[in-house]
Amino acid sequence: MSEQKIHNGRFTTAGDEEVVLFLLGIRVNKARALRSWLPVVRALDPMLRELAADPRSGLLYSRTQRYGLREVTLLQYWRSTDALIEFSHAAMHRRAWRDFYKVASRGTDVGLWHETYVVPAGHYESIYGSVPLTGLGIVQGLTPIGRRTETARDRLGGAGEPRTAQPAESESQ
Repeated sequence: MSEQKIHNGRFTTAGDEEVVLFLLGIRVNKARALRSWLPVVRALDPMLRELAADPRSGLLYSRTQRYGLREVTLLQYWRSTDALIEFSHAAMHRRAWRDFYKVASRGTDVGLWHETYVVPAGHYESIYGSVPLTGLGIVQGLTPIGRRTETARDRLGGAGEPRTAQPAESESQ
């Protein structure tokens, strides 16, 4: 495995595009129940390869993280909710989903969860300090941090400003 280039300094991303973040988790609840969970785990790589091979799929970046021997989480950035939903109806995904539910309906050997976050442009921020490209940095590219992007509040463009209560108008009598 080759070492990734370290980007020395402090960087951010533009934050000027909507981001669709999709998290998918698989948990093996019964390790000895190979027939239940192995097909589910094996279905991931072919789907990810198919998506990565087609730039029109809408998948911008995907990262798989393993937690011990029982859990796998995928972090994905998508171009749009439409692209994510279109993939969820594609033949390969529908087959994997159908196969998972055949297994899932028989018990609790393997579990699955997902979360989808649609974040409008200007409502997220990022910072990268002396690390290889990752996450939004891969998707949007890096921009050096400057005076206008020094703090998280600056990078959020006011979206992170604290809200102050407006004083109630007093009625004069």
